[in-house]
Amino acid sequence: MISMTHPVRIGVQLQPQHAEYARIRSAVAEAEEAGVDVVFNWDHFFPLYGEPDGEHFECWTMLGAWAEATSRVEIGALVTCNSYRNPELLADMARTVDHISGGRLILGIGAGWFERDYDEYGYEFGTAGSRLADLAQALPRIRSRWAKLNPAPTREIPILIGGGGERKTLRYTAEHAQIWHSFGDVDTLVRKNGILDGHCADVGRDPGRIERSIGVGKAPSEVADDLVAAGATLFTVGVGGPDYDLGLLKEWIAWRDERRS
Repeated sequence: MISMTHPVRIGVQLQPQHAEYARIRSAVAEAEEAGVDVVFNWDHFFPLYGEPDGEHFECWTMLGAWAEATSRVEIGALVTCNSYRNPELLADMARTVDHISGGRLILGIGAGWFERDYDEYGYEFGTAGSRLADLAQALPRIRSRWAKLNPAPTREIPILIGGGGERKTLRYTAEHAQIWHSFGDVDTLVRKNGILDGHCADVGRDPGRIERSIGVGKAPSEVADDLVAAGATLFTVGVGGPDYDLGLLKEWIAWRDERRS
């Protein structure tokens, strides 16, 4: 099915909620020291669970700080909400963080879904269809703006698209992305991988060019073999504040290292 082999990588999503920024920054340092490959945050304005009005920080200003605070890991949002920023502005922000980080940014992006963000910050929520249509329009605009910026990005900034919509989201992934992030179990991953491959065939793209990513909440001994067999190579553990317990993440890093030895 996939003609390009991607290395197994481990990510962590440090959810920017229920913690002071100093604790988030120390969790980033701990994750990088532990050997993680990618550190993500998310693009929301309020906590997604726990106290709904708890502590929370903005995504992209944080990524700029992480670009200076780290030296090896890739960084990005899992995922940026397309609705919150003009596509040209987002392209310029991404290019800037790309340079600050020395070429370590991943542009994670999706159509958006958390209605409270929209309502309280004055964005039009619309419908799932209208938000997907906006994403379809934004992706080529982002890539076009990168080609016009001076200085240009340090590399072809990888685009990660998060979501599993079979008719639209996976089509956009086939057209524009280097990474697809999936939500769900092994059976869902297998089925949607096949659909993504079909979209790649339709647009004339090698499906092996798209790295398959998935969030994990169980130990690698329970799920890793099946997920690898289903085509996943980037595994991301989500961790929230205030504690940022990286125990499960370190299990996945150890599993990755065992595979490489």
